[in-house]
Amino acid sequence: MSPIVPSRLGFAVAAAVLASGLSVAARAQDASPWAHDTHSAVRLLAGSRNGPVLLGGIAFQLQPGWKTYWRTPGDSGVPPRFDFAKSDNIEAVTVLWPAPHEFPDGAGGTSLGYKNQVVLPLRIVAKNPDKPVVLRAAIAYAVCEKLCVPVEADAELPFSNVASTEDGALAAAVDTVPKPARIGDPNPLTIRDVRREGASRVIVDVVASDKEEVHLFVEGPTPDWALPVPKQTGPREAGLRHFAFALDGLPSHATADGAALKLTLVGASRAYEFNVTLDHAGE
Repeated sequence: MSPIVPSRLGFAVAAAVLASGLSVAARAQDASPWAHDTHSAVRLLAGSRNGPVLLGGIAFQLQPGWKTYWRTPGDSGVPPRFDFAKSDNIEAVTVLWPAPHEFPDGAGGTSLGYKNQVVLPLRIVAKNPDKPVVLRAAIAYAVCEKLCVPVEADAELPFSNVASTEDGALAAAVDTVPKPARIGDPNPLTIRDVRREGASRVIVDVVASDKEEVHLFVEGPTPDWALPVPKQTGPREAGLRHFAFALDGLPSHATADGAALKLTLVGASRAYEFNVTLDHAGE
């Protein structure tokens, strides 16, 4: 004999099932399907639809032992590339990069990137905030263990929800992006000074807690600069460390004199970016 369900209870059950289905549908609208590769997966995330500037993201999942790369990959590796040209009603997309990690590249050098999972936030400007927005991305990246494997994926996602289920994940990803800073800022973690040592070496003085693990990365004014990863040098002083890097890897036509460099300083729970102009040799 089949049980008899009271009508009110049946309505409540049906409403709960419907609400659950709507929640799943809403969540699906805020993230594109995963595009799977043998060792990784990638998808787009959509933040809340509110005003002309939107927050989105590119989420990567990597199998254990595999990594992908930062915008500057270090001594080896391939930086990800993104093409948003086929999007609808989008004026501009800016990729924000969480602070990277250092990895040995297997050839005595250091590569820079991410393991396990990472979300790259996207700052998106709509052409018309009152019209539909659809983000389409052609994504090219590499995943590496001992060997590197190139990956290409396409993803598409409309921005349609006033309150996105991905807002929390996107806000957390933005918090991992290095904050703009200036030389000498009175932060517990900061750069005190940048100076030339001769014609071919740069010294960077870093203020940090004696127990804090600190990493420093340097980028040139254009992507074809391949400056080495700075390394700590000399004895530590109380609250002060010295990093050094050689002025190697410059394009053949370039000079280090007056070059605009970007320094990324990464501590245990915070990271900062500094834009500096390099002195002329001998100054």
